Amino acid sequence: MRTVVLIYDNKCSLCRGCMKWIELHAIGENAFEFVPCQSEERRIRFPEMTDENCLQSLKLVLSGNRILTGEKALPEIINRLRGFRWLYVLFRVPVVRPLLYAIYRWIANNRYIISQTIKPLIQE
Repeated sequence: MRTVVLIYDNKCSLCRGCMKWIELHAIGENAFEFVPCQSEERRIRFPEMTDENCLQSLKLVLSGNRILTGEKALPEIINRLRGFRWLYVLFRVPVVRPLLYAIYRWIANNRYIISQTIKPLIQE
């Protein structure tokens, strides 16, 4: 599998934790390259991506600079995770897919609140 670029919100502790988890479960050392949305590297490499657009949801950049955004990136991410590839099938089920996408969208829209809520639980 070729390396893909995963662009995420580095100011969100939930997002950083998810990137760490993805890195730990990735198939192969170079399955993902992680680039913070707020970084100068992202601005240079992907100038067409505005800061505002970048912060709306995670981005997965595939070969040929094809960009999958938010919930559309989830199946591709899961397909690159050791022990979780079977979940890829769920994104093919017409009834389940909209539910999974809605859950992602809710989490993405509320990520800062979720981060603040779970932070004290993690520190205990």
